[in-house]
Amino acid sequence: MYDPSQLRTFLTVAQTLSFTQAGHRLGLRQSTVSQHVRKLEDAVGRPLFARDTHGVELTEDGEAMLGFARTILEANERAADWFRGTRLRGRLRFGASEDFVLTRLPQILEGFRRDHPEVDLELTVELSGTLHQRLAAGKLDLVLAKRSEERPGGRLVWRDKLVWIGAERLRLDPDRPLPLIVFPPPGLTRARALEVLERHGRPWRIVCTSGSLNGLVAAARAGLGVMAHTRGLIPPGLARIPDRAGLPDLGPVEFVLLDGERQRDSAAHAAADRLAAAILAGPVP
Repeated sequence: MYDPSQLRTFLTVAQTLSFTQAGHRLGLRQSTVSQHVRKLEDAVGRPLFARDTHGVELTEDGEAMLGFARTILEANERAADWFRGTRLRGRLRFGASEDFVLTRLPQILEGFRRDHPEVDLELTVELSGTLHQRLAAGKLDLVLAKRSEERPGGRLVWRDKLVWIGAERLRLDPDRPLPLIVFPPPGLTRARALEVLERHGRPWRIVCTSGSLNGLVAAARAGLGVMAHTRGLIPPGLARIPDRAGLPDLGPVEFVLLDGERQRDSAAHAAADRLAAAILAGPVP
């Protein structure tokens, strides 16, 4: 028997790769987070994380535990709902960034619909910048998107880096403007890419603009240029541009869950909390 609180802490550390960040998200002291992980490792008899001065990484056994932990916590939640006799109802307006559509998000939403069939789930897939605007306008109840400088809050789901990607055969001419494949405004990745290039004095030109991730990927696979993208979500057929190309570093990216103004609708509030819990139970992507 594995303790659900220890499993929840383990999943949070796996998502953030930080004992400190996991403690902030869970409202626990770092020492308590460490204690939960240590007790879980004692229970399984194997290390789940490799720790050194550079950071925290999952071991092979830790990767295996991700799936087990998520399954156990989901079963535990379903059992609790059954014996509490509670059924969620109402409408939930959920917005998700384009980045997550091809990852685990469909799985999570399928499980949510199965467990809460009486919730009317409305999904909006958009650019992170657009989702932030719709949330601020009260048109969404819950958003999974990149963290913006204008709205620094939210519950951290996943931290990664932005990198330059393109077709493997792509060759860049350092004497010509960098060919860019970008989302339209208000895309946060677009804004970061242009700001970094301007700051480093690297000339650029836009060769493709599309509001669809599939459109950008198609252009990149065709060798039209490069695009900024999350390192852990690189689509098949594309590869990271090597450092020898001399492109400037794009910096980190954080994906967060943001809540809308739902005080008027307790049903939406409960449904959003339950969906948020499923997403935070990870792993993402």
